[in-house]
Amino acid sequence: MLVSVILFFIIFGVLVTTHELGHFLIAKANGIRVLEFFIGMGPILFKKQKGETLYSIRLLPIGGACRFEGEDDIDGEDHSYDERSFPNANVWARIAVLFGGPFFNFITAMILAIIVVANAPWDFPVVSGLTEENSAAAEAGLQEGDLIVSVDGEKIYLASEVSVISQFSQGGVMKIDFERDGELMHTELTPHYDEEQGRYFMGVYIGKYERITGLKIIPYAFHDVLFYFKSTYRSLALLIQGRLSMRDVSGPVGMVKIVDDTYEAVSPYGISSVVLTMLELMILLSVNLGVMNLLPFPALDGGRLVFQFIEVVRGKPVPREKEGMVHLVGMVVLMAFMLVVVISDISKFMN
Repeated sequence: MLVSVILFFIIFGVLVTTHELGHFLIAKANGIRVLEFFIGMGPILFKKQKGETLYSIRLLPIGGACRFEGEDDIDGEDHSYDERSFPNANVWARIAVLFGGPFFNFITAMILAIIVVANAPWDFPVVSGLTEENSAAAEAGLQEGDLIVSVDGEKIYLASEVSVISQFSQGGVMKIDFERDGELMHTELTPHYDEEQGRYFMGVYIGKYERITGLKIIPYAFHDVLFYFKSTYRSLALLIQGRLSMRDVSGPVGMVKIVDDTYEAVSPYGISSVVLTMLELMILLSVNLGVMNLLPFPALDGGRLVFQFIEVVRGKPVPREKEGMVHLVGMVVLMAFMLVVVISDISKFMN
């Protein structure tokens, strides 16, 4: 478990650092003064002033932030800031800065995906077997060796995409395009409902590992990142619809458990397997962090972006004290939500 905790802090530290680095670099490029760049939360362990920015590492290895001049002054008073303060920057510069964090998460995910795809076999969406003779896939005429090309018009590149579509299915008819012996074919598949597990199944085993080489690595890396992007927003939709519960949501404690389970599963196969699997997990978490921060919820980057776009439409900013109050309420709600998630995570550990 100690190794898993260390791995989690390394993974989370890298992802938070790249996120804040996105804010930092784009702010600098737009001439916005960055007062502090810090990683972690709580008391300062190490700090160094370089130029106009204080760089620091804090005690709790979770979270981080860039603090811009004038960003947190929301008392409604008339503060005197020069043109390099965040409030006085051009609105499009502020939009770029706020979007920079999530954007760097997606860039980080893409870089990691290129490394993984170049060094690990790709799991192609090839039918490797049917769960039973009368499964939904068998009724649709699918056979071992068929390459799934698309489901309901959505292009498929990865075996896990078929699994996720099956998991999220609500029982409707699926239009399947597949290749058999080089010929493109079409069929319709109606998933079967499993009462014991409470979900629909396509009744098919999917997966065939082959290496990707040359320039094909880049587009397949993009497909890998896109898969996690789709999985993240689909999971959010299921949570909103009530088809997922709080027990399906993981916070820091739950992520440590996921890292530990993953490490225990792949460690017998050697250090290279551990590294590649952890990089794949980082891709998932980096995309997840980027998507979550873009949600239009107060206190998140997405919530702050909403106010910037309102300013674009209105031609003038929302009063800062009003915006600040909205973000304060949002922060309280987020902290309460995280507390619930942590309690849920701990209860999972104890079961």
